[in-house]
Amino acid sequence: MKNNRQTGNTEEGSFDKTDLAILRVLLLDSRKTLQEIGNEVSLSPTSCWTRIKKLEATGVIKRYTIDVDPAKLGYHDSVIVQVTLESHTDETLYDFGRTLATIPEIQEAYLVSGDYDYYIRIAVRDTRDYERLLREKLYKIPGIRHSKSHFVLRVLKETSVPVI
Repeated sequence: MKNNRQTGNTEEGSFDKTDLAILRVLLLDSRKTLQEIGNEVSLSPTSCWTRIKKLEATGVIKRYTIDVDPAKLGYHDSVIVQVTLESHTDETLYDFGRTLATIPEIQEAYLVSGDYDYYIRIAVRDTRDYERLLREKLYKIPGIRHSKSHFVLRVLKETSVPVI
């Protein structure tokens, strides 16, 4: 990573090929040991540790987590919901986003440009579960003018990481 020597800050997007190689290894398996990572990127475990700590400190690595299969937990369906709000004031957008964050079935929510205001991905057990969620949670949020739902038939690609 290139550092600004005067401020000590790492410049956004200024990572060398070794940093990116470490990220690729961690993206595939964040439980690998420093020795394993070092072997894959041709560095000592200590050098790997130093680089990983810098990636964490600069916010490139935000957290470590697990990848859970929702179907194994009974959530067999995903629904993409497009939502249009009645109003677009800062307060309305903030309140809507804050409410979405309290609904555990909502996996992702995006404020978008275009014909709709939000795209929301929801995990549900089945169509009855989705109907219940609509009645009991989503449609009780004030300010929704229109929504349109799409059941996901098959996931063709799923990643949270840009090409590195």
